[in-house]
Amino acid sequence: MSLFSISDLHLSFSKIKPMDMFGSNWENHPEKIKTNWNNLIRPADTVLIPGDISWAVNLKQLAPDLAFLHDLPGTKIIVSGNHDFWWDSTAQLNDMYDDMTFLKNSYVPYGNIAICGTKGWLCPNDTYFKETDNKLYVREVNRLKRSLDMAVENGFTEIILMLHFPPTNDKKEPSGFTDLIQYYPVKKVVYGHLHSVDSFDASLKGWIDGIEYVLVSSDYLDFVPVQLM
Repeated sequence: MSLFSISDLHLSFSKIKPMDMFGSNWENHPEKIKTNWNNLIRPADTVLIPGDISWAVNLKQLAPDLAFLHDLPGTKIIVSGNHDFWWDSTAQLNDMYDDMTFLKNSYVPYGNIAICGTKGWLCPNDTYFKETDNKLYVREVNRLKRSLDMAVENGFTEIILMLHFPPTNDKKEPSGFTDLIQYYPVKKVVYGHLHSVDSFDASLKGWIDGIEYVLVSSDYLDFVPVQLM
């Protein structure tokens, strides 16, 4: 039983959104994901997917994208990304497939580890941060705290954290997210959202103060899920 992660699948089987406009590496990317996933992941494995799984805007458009994921082996744990406009009722989503858990304002046990997470948001002093972003930033910090509190209150002493957005701004400065990461027993942080060489270089990666940061954007990983444990 192994733990993997990959984010930003950007599936669009209903709402046609060719991704190769963002680079030739995105050409036929669902087939790349499918092939690599099937080569690596077994039914007993778990895959963390931190956001942007589909360009759909409602559940009807989402259906073939979820069917694609359902047909892949393993259990999937999912948090929302900034493009997951179809995410409305978390309870409804969690009733759809027994191999997918949609995580919001809670946590998911993985053995003796808690999987916590939230979407996250742009952090203050980021190049693209605007005044209107602050409300969403504060909301997501509070949602993350709620997720972490629930895990700790239920006795978990080791946490893996999923975020869609990076936990810092593009200057790698501390944020409300990193304050929580350092305060709670978080051992590993996986996140995505980033899609350029410059942003890859400006992100937290590797071990920092005893916490491992792993960038899992699908194009950064060349569409190969990364093994975490």
